[in-house]
Amino acid sequence: MLEMDTALWMEKLRDWGWTEQRQADYDQLSLSNCLPGRILTEHKGLYRAVTTSGELLVEVSGKLRHESTGRGDYPAVGDWIAVQPLTGEARGIVHAVLPRKSKFSRKLAGAVVDQQIVAANVDTALLVCALNHDFNLRRLERYLILAWESGANPVIVLTKADLSDRSAEQALEVEAIAPGVPVIVTSVIDGDGMGILRELARSRETLALLGSSGAGKSSLVNALLEQDVQAVQNVRAGDDRGRHTTTHRELFLLPGGGIVIDTPGMRELQLWHADGGFDEAFADIEELAALCRFNDCRHHGERDCAVTAAIEVGELDSGRFANYLKLQKELAYLARKDSTHQRQQEKATGRKHSKFLKEVYRGRE
Repeated sequence: MLEMDTALWMEKLRDWGWTEQRQADYDQLSLSNCLPGRILTEHKGLYRAVTTSGELLVEVSGKLRHESTGRGDYPAVGDWIAVQPLTGEARGIVHAVLPRKSKFSRKLAGAVVDQQIVAANVDTALLVCALNHDFNLRRLERYLILAWESGANPVIVLTKADLSDRSAEQALEVEAIAPGVPVIVTSVIDGDGMGILRELARSRETLALLGSSGAGKSSLVNALLEQDVQAVQNVRAGDDRGRHTTTHRELFLLPGGGIVIDTPGMRELQLWHADGGFDEAFADIEELAALCRFNDCRHHGERDCAVTAAIEVGELDSGRFANYLKLQKELAYLARKDSTHQRQQEKATGRKHSKFLKEVYRGRE
């Protein structure tokens, strides 16, 4: 009976995205008494995971916690894990996180220099932006940077088309800042664009919905699931800003076989290390900069500056360029701050190691 149950749950694990590559990664861990699983939800240090012995409530082992160098080493929703079930309980201990195919990370809010992994092992990142008064191209550029950096394929989903009388124009504005990125205009009220989204939800591939509060992510999840699973609320009157309805990240299995991660709205999206994602998101400006007369051109009054020329003739939006400079400075500042933080961590680790060796030496006397 146990073998039948294990076989059944193994097939369920494949529905959640388990592949031969995941099996190979798991086998390399060589952990006894463990099972493979995937994180479905996260709640303040506790996780719900689907495993080959069913769904378990799991927590990180003491060793994994001790050896972690930051939040990025902890499991996140979408992660594949090695978990040890506790006998007679629907609980388990996470001993390892398998290598990630992709991860969508942002900097933790506040002064702490550390990353927060919003979603892991995502195939397609759906960047959700509402076509109401909260429509914001500059914020969308931030999401594009982190999406390109994550390793997932970005797709921009413009929601609430039924609330805008200029949705076609707004879609063109988005396409201008995201060349090559698919843009889908949707309305869960009218059903516009939902067929295209369902086509993206391919069997055993993972989508992640990312966007600010009130963008309509939970409504999209409900439409894709074809049932009201996620709570939704109206935006505030007057400014169209959303209230937080989704309070935690959660992985859902879609009727058509795809997988979707819903995430809470992010009012503050501070960048994490994203040099590659930055270059990809602003590839048009980087290409113009390469045409400037001087290699160290600051694009501020220098002779034969291709960037300035493009702004003057209307080929490059001045607001986009200003955001490019702002985000460039933000990443440079974060890199300097993180370098200082790493040096402090290395010194603290060295002091701990030295103290440990001294205690060992004294014990031998």
